[in-house]
Amino acid sequence: MNRRVMVLCVVTFAMTLRAPAANDRQVPWVRHVIAENFVNFAASAADFTGDGLVDVISSGGETGEDVLFVAPKWQRVVLRSQPKAIHSVTLDVDGDGDPDFVGAQYSPAFLYWLERPAKPLSDAWPLHVIDDSRNGGVDGIHGLALGDVNRDGKLDLIANSAQPEGKFPESLAWYAAPRFERHIFADRDAPGLSHYLGFGDVNGDGRPDIASAAKVGNWFAWWEAPADPTRVWKKHLIAEQQEGATNILPTDVNGDEKTDFIASRGQGKGLVWYEAPRWLPHEIDTVLVGPHTLAVGDLDGDGDSDATTCAKDSKVLAWFENDGKGKFTTHRIYEDQAAYDISLVDMDKDGDRDILVAGQDSKNVVWYENQLKRK
Repeated sequence: MNRRVMVLCVVTFAMTLRAPAANDRQVPWVRHVIAENFVNFAASAADFTGDGLVDVISSGGETGEDVLFVAPKWQRVVLRSQPKAIHSVTLDVDGDGDPDFVGAQYSPAFLYWLERPAKPLSDAWPLHVIDDSRNGGVDGIHGLALGDVNRDGKLDLIANSAQPEGKFPESLAWYAAPRFERHIFADRDAPGLSHYLGFGDVNGDGRPDIASAAKVGNWFAWWEAPADPTRVWKKHLIAEQQEGATNILPTDVNGDEKTDFIASRGQGKGLVWYEAPRWLPHEIDTVLVGPHTLAVGDLDGDGDSDATTCAKDSKVLAWFENDGKGKFTTHRIYEDQAAYDISLVDMDKDGDRDILVAGQDSKNVVWYENQLKRK
């Protein structure tokens, strides 16, 4: 072998060593900063100003401010300085065609909604109380979700009462829209500081069920909806001894038309999915520490359910690509990003799902633009 051929072979071998794995090659997600130096726990997106652009309301700051960040320059408008919301959702509560803001303070629990006024940038947003632990309501609202529980065509609210004291200790509740009548469906049946909530028909009976997890109880479970959802629901345990369990969301992971679950141990380590009907566990990730957040949806447009999390302790935002049969590939989107909560929102209205991050320890609100279809 002559010297030129030998050098070429060495260079080729070195390039092979340095080349990334094929499944790590992807178009980067584009990072957009909405706010900095702002400790926040929740962020919800909608066109709050009526100009066709997606705005964000985030809750945080020293006094627990609800702040409207107006797209595209993210002008900061303080809506209210109290209470201090730990979670939030967007919902047209009054049915007037524009989005309102629903927030939940943890403990003492205070569940409320802010009514979008005619002039959202200048008029006050009236506050309406949904529930208050100081007046006999639930206490310890760590999870807040939307779903048509009673199948009347209106989105209801779902929340937990995680605290072991109070009128509804260690329980789960749903609130019937539009008046938000409280119904305790897991009566003292969710011990160990329950966290987030998942909504969907688990057993295929046409009635939507609800799942939850407990960070101290270390369990994942789902509750079966009865014919009358105002009655107590039946609890089904999915898994125990799951240290730091926080999130669990129902979805068909492997394409067999059965409802599985994707879950995270947000006060522990890693993600896992549970295969129906026997809830066989399959680890998705065993490395990330503190994946306190979890969102599930089709991120790459191939028709199956992917997942994403932002680990508050590892400070890594990642998404997990599903091959359609339940095998996941991990893709790290951004490092040095912590989060308390995330959601999938089409922020730029281009037809795909972007990731909105409420960056508690990172002291920011950020969204990551999905460009996976442009590969």
